[in-house]
Amino acid sequence: MKSTVIIGLATLYLFVYIALITLGYAYLVIVTLYLISPLVVLWIVYSVFKDNSKEHPELGCNEELGYRDRPKETLGLF
Repeated sequence: MKSTVIIGLATLYLFVYIALITLGYAYLVIVTLYLISPLVVLWIVYSVFKDNSKEHPELGCNEELGYRDRPKETLGLF
């Protein structure tokens, strides 16, 4: 599954959680959703780290990881 879909599902989970709190839904359901929420965050983190939908070039010798949206010369650190 793409990470954007997982982030969308996690956002929907958050909205449902907030809606249930606002509507005064059953306390047990709200507490259960609250206790599950760290797993949702871990799911997001794992899926973003493992997402291979974009190709990233391998770093060459003496290259460091940097910003891909700016040329190295404009950063002023090299």
